[in-house]
Order: sequence, then structure tokens, then C-alpha cells
Amino acid sequence: MRILILITILFLLNIIGQTIFFRIDLTQDKRYSLSPVANKILAELEDDIFIRVYLEGDFPAGFVRLQKSIRETLEEFRNISGNKIQYQFINPNENKEEKERRQLYLQLAKKGLQPTNLNFMQDGKKSELIIFPGALVCLGEKEIPALFLKGNSSSSPEEILNQSVEGVEFELLSAIRKITVKQKKKIRFLQGHGELNTKEITDLARSLSEYYDVDTMRLWELNDSTRMDALVIANPQHPFTEWEKYKIDQFVMRGGKLVLSINKININIDSIGPQGIMAMPTDYNLDDLLFQYGIRLNSDLIQDIYSGFIPMVTGYIGNQTQKQMVNWNFYPVANIFSEHPVTRNLDAIYLKFVGSMDTVFTEGVKKIPLVFTSRNCKLMKSPVRVSFDDLKLEIDPSSFRKGPVPVVYLLEGTFTSVFNNRLKPETKTTFKFLSKSNFNKIVVISDGDLMRNDVLTSNGEIFPLGYDRFTRKTFGNKELCLHLLDYLLDDKGIISVRGKKVILRPLDKLKINKYRKIIQTLNLILPVILILLAGVVFSYRRRKKFVTTHPPAIFCHQNTNNTK
Repeated sequence: MRILILITILFLLNIIGQTIFFRIDLTQDKRYSLSPVANKILAELEDDIFIRVYLEGDFPAGFVRLQKSIRETLEEFRNISGNKIQYQFINPNENKEEKERRQLYLQLAKKGLQPTNLNFMQDGKKSELIIFPGALVCLGEKEIPALFLKGNSSSSPEEILNQSVEGVEFELLSAIRKITVKQKKKIRFLQGHGELNTKEITDLARSLSEYYDVDTMRLWELNDSTRMDALVIANPQHPFTEWEKYKIDQFVMRGGKLVLSINKININIDSIGPQGIMAMPTDYNLDDLLFQYGIRLNSDLIQDIYSGFIPMVTGYIGNQTQKQMVNWNFYPVANIFSEHPVTRNLDAIYLKFVGSMDTVFTEGVKKIPLVFTSRNCKLMKSPVRVSFDDLKLEIDPSSFRKGPVPVVYLLEGTFTSVFNNRLKPETKTTFKFLSKSNFNKIVVISDGDLMRNDVLTSNGEIFPLGYDRFTRKTFGNKELCLHLLDYLLDDKGIISVRGKKVILRPLDKLKINKYRKIIQTLNLILPVILILLAGVVFSYRRRKKFVTTHPPAIFCHQNTNNTK
């Protein structure tokens, strides 16, 4: 009967387990738990989504961990969504025909999955494998790529893989959001003041258009009836009039999100002549607007020891010029970030002729610095002499001690209009005045070129945003811009998922080498000792229990005299 009852209980538990899913996450960092945002989005899915993950095969331990994390996350997605999420793991290298394999590689690359050359040791030999650490999220005929191998390139390979594991949930959720969106929010890049042209924002606009309605506009089009969610002002060259500033201000008061990428000292490397140039600050007529919101742009330029490279002519061989890549301190590489979901696990940012910013007290507005220069930088107050001859001078490290300096600020709170208690300009279109906003967000970047992708003048070729043609390295500029706009416009809070942390707990290699023999001996002997001790305890308890339940019999002897 006991066996029959046990079988019945197991059978019932099996049936209940197939219909009711639950899991208890006992890890300190809750690495196996989905965020509340993910639970809500997946529970509200209306359509079936199929996900093809191209990370199948024999990999080193680090990539096996990433593969396992993706599989576990997708399993959670499927259970929470009520089987609306289905997935398949595919090995792009399983085809033995090289021609067909390369054709598949090209197809995946065209769809946005970036290949990675993986070098590892296998059976004592060096092995090389082309992998695609990403997935295609499919809804009908629509396909959106999700890339998993992301992180800060200055980190160790183990840290980059851990950062990739931390980002799995966000990358999948972000792709699902893009493919299921029905009404796109509107982002407009401002034109009319010498801002970045359409070619210079092509790469960013193309990436944003996967989820947003992206276009350009001029301020005369902006009025009360304009339906727009975010306005991006990228590297203006000319000042704004009072009525244009009034429109920008009232757009913010009505809840519109503003991204301002601007240089206080506006300079281009092509404008530097043989004798150098004296760079002066530019008045865009926006200082009082930004001051009212809580930010002041300083009239200076930042020089940083950790900077990008430019080619410099070092000599001639015959009639051929000899060039060498040298550090250009006016191109800082920012690799210090705040603990914020927007900048978590972000790669280094490439800056050009960037200035510093200060915050001013503004009631009801929180100022959050997001990106910083290195600690080894200095501030050059205007007027600043910029010359290529400085490249020949030896750098004095003791003068580079002003960092880290914030170059990207996020402002959150209730903003007060700069035109409050002031005479309002006469605008060419109707704009009812509002003196204060509800809770809103603004981003200010003290580098106008942060959003600009390079364009080859000879043939018009457009390079990816953040790609440096000289070093052939891609920085995190585009990812930063995408996350900033996502944070400003994402009502569901998907960007908050990027705050997930999975703590690495590596073994101490020095201690392992020092105590190797002791550890090996304990691993061999300790299990045997524990088993023997368990056997002795079990035998002792069994004998004790037997004696308690079956006490020994006492025999009595009776003699013939009937006496004991």
C-alpha cells in the first residue's frame, strides 16, 4: 500500500508540474529570475514569436555558459508567455559543404548577425571557429536581430562574457518589443541651424527606425498640434532666435523629450591650418535655457591622455610621405560610466573636441552624470590654441589631473520655463504658454559630433556610427545614443533590465597553485572518510534502534524446591 500511495503521489505531482510552472531562485544576485517588466510584456503577448538562436555546437566553457543562459531565459519566456515564444538552436557550421556554409554566413550577416572568430584549444591543438552569437526574432515575415556578445572591450574575455550573460534578457526583450510594436513614437532631428545633415545621421536614424518613426524637421513646423515625442538637436552651428528658443522650451513644458548634443567651442579638424587656429566659444542663445534646466556649458576644451589617433606626416622617402598614427588629445576616449541602466556594460565612447559642463541648483530637477572622461585629463579655457605642432611636444602627465569630467548629463524632474515672468516673443505659429512641466527628461551632451557617422567624401560611403577609420575599431557611440532615446521614450521600462548584475566569483589561481597537492589529496580521501563515517553512524543507530525495540529476554530457572 505504501508503494502504491507513493506512485500515485508522484503521478499526481507530474500532472500538476506540467500545468503549473514555478521555480525558486536561491542565488544572491537573482540571476535566474526575470524582471517584472519582462513578466508583464510576455504575459501580454498577442502573437506567436519564433526565435532562431545561432549558437549551437561545441564551444569553450565561457560560451557554453552564454549558450546555457540564453536557453534558460528562452525557456522562462516560453513558460510565462503561455507557449507564445518558441525557439530553436541552430549550428551554422554543421553543413559540410563550404560553399553552402559561406552562403549562410552571408545571409546571416545581411540580416544583422555579426560573425565572431573564436580561437580556442581543443585536444591540445589550436582551433578556430566562426560563430554567430545572436538570434533572429521572427514574427510572420518580419525578422529582428538580437546580438548577445556585447560588453566593454577593455575588459577581460571572462568579464565580457559575463556582461553578455547579464544582457541576454534585455537583448531578447528589446527585439521582441521592436517586432511587436504597432504604433511607433516619433523622433525628429532638427535642421535649419547647420546641424548634422541626413547623411551624417544615417546610421543612427536607420537603427532607430526599427522601433521609432524617425525624420527631420524645422522649428517653424512645431506648434501646439504637432505630434512628436522627442526632439534631437545634434551639433548646431548657428544661434537660435528667441521665438525658436521659446518653441523648444514649450515643447519641453508639454512633455516632449529633448536631446541636445552641442559644442560650446565649435571646431572641426579640417579647419585647422598649418599655423593652427584660435578656438573661441560660440553663443547659440541657449545658455539661459540650459541654465534654467540645471546645466551650464563651459567655454573650454578637454585634453585627455587616453585619446583617439590621427595620421601625422613624419617624413618622406623619395616623393612618398610617411605617416604615423599618433594620439590626438582633443579626441578623448571616455570609458568611465555611472551605475545607470543606460550606460551599464557599455563600450568606450569616442569624443571629438568635447567641453566640460557644470550643474546649477534647480528645484525639482535631478542631474545624473552618465559618461566621464578619464582621470588623466586637463581643461583648456578659451581662447584655445589648437595646432598639429602640439603633437611633437612631450606630454607632461602632471598637468593631466582634472578628471574624471562628466560629458553626458541626464536631467529628470519638473522643469520651469525660461520664459516664466519674462516677455514672450511673438511666434509665427500658435503656442499656448505653460510655465511648468510635469515629470520629464532631458539629455545634454557636450560633444556635437557624438551622433555623427563618418561619410567618405570621394564616393559618399557611410560608415557605422562610432567606427574609427584610422584604427578600424568600433566604439559604443551608437549603443549609447540608442539607449538614451530608449530611456527617454520607453514607457514600459525595458531599459531598466540592463541593470541586471551577475557577480563573477572566480577562483583564486595563486591559492590553487599553492595548495594544489592538499586540495587533490582532500578530494581523494575526504569522500571516502565521509562514506565510512556515514556507514559507522548508520550501523550504530541501527543497532541502537534494534536493542530499543527488541530488548534481550530474561530466562528464569525453577528448582525442585520451588525457590528462585
